[in-house]
Parts: sequence; structure tokens; C-alpha cells
Amino acid sequence: MNSQVEQVLNLPAYQRILIVLVIMVAMAAGFYFLLYQGQLEQHSSLVKKRAAAQVKLQKNQKIANNLAVYRAEYEKMQARLDEALGELPLKREIPSLLTSIGDLAKDKGLEILRFKPAKETIKGFYAEVPVTLKLTGSYHQAAAFFDAVSRMERIVNIQGLTLGGAKSIKGKTSLGVNCSAITFRFVENSTEQKGKKGGKRK
Repeated sequence: MNSQVEQVLNLPAYQRILIVLVIMVAMAAGFYFLLYQGQLEQHSSLVKKRAAAQVKLQKNQKIANNLAVYRAEYEKMQARLDEALGELPLKREIPSLLTSIGDLAKDKGLEILRFKPAKETIKGFYAEVPVTLKLTGSYHQAAAFFDAVSRMERIVNIQGLTLGGAKSIKGKTSLGVNCSAITFRFVENSTEQKGKKGGKRK
């Protein structure tokens, strides 16, 4: 028999029990740190992934259950967008729109002294198209013109309005009306926008 084993067997009982306990603790520690701890961490990671997947699944199920509602909301928003874009004329429609503004001024009895389109400014998907107006006529004629402009199908804003130079002509008061009519057009593609930017560099 091995001498070391004999020495252990000859030890008092409490020492032999203590040695056995130390060996068992060492084996348990080795098992925990070498095998069990890694599996425990892997299990915890899988539990977290499972919980995240369940949350995602619940969200997707909620979306799927309300898909008809979301689709209806999307269609409403698309219709509103189409309606809004319908109020922005295309580039080819601008000349006729500007002519309509001039015709409205004449129809309301105003005399056009200046009607000068200014350089447009592109702002993303739309461009501002300003027109400088200098008119003469009565206050009521000017008010009727502005009211008619506000009722146009296309968007036209009046800015920088000034009234002055009142004169009496044939017993009627005539005013000088200066303003800018700002209309907007839809920028049809990104190439046009790049072209405008390139033109500024020259």
C-alpha cells in the first residue's frame, strides 16, 4: 500500500474527515468555476434574449392586430399630402398662375403699374415664386383683389403690403398699393434643385 495512503489512514478520524471535506469543497469549487458558472451565464443570456424576443413578438402582434387601422391612417395622410401638393403648381403652370393674379387685379378695377416676377427660391420640395406688384385704385378695389387672391385654388400669400399716396381722381380716392405676391411651386425632381445650386456658383 502507498505510504502516503497509510499515513492518511493512520491519522485521527477528525483529520481524515477534514481532508475529505477539503477534497469535496475543492471538487465542488472546480465544478462551479469550470463548468457550472459558464452554463449559468449562458442560461441567463438565453433567458434575456427570450424575454426580448417575447417583447418584440408582442409589439409585432399588436401592430398586426391594428394593421387595418394603421393602413387607414396612412391612406388618410397620403390623401392629405396629395391634396396639399395639389395646391402647389408645377413649373409649367406658373406663367398662367401669374397671369391669373394680374387678371384678378384688372377685374377688380385696379391699374397695374408694375408686375415683376422676382427670382424664385428653392426650399426643399417646393420653391417660392415672388412677384412685385405696384397697383393703384380705391381701398375697396384693393380689398376685393386681396379677397379674390385668398380664394384662389393655388396658394398665394400677400406680403409687404403698403398703402399710400392717396389722390382724388374724379371725386374718388385712389391709393398706391405696393406688395409682393408669393406663390409656390412643386420642385419636380432633385436634378432641378442641383441645377439651381450649380447656377449660383457661376
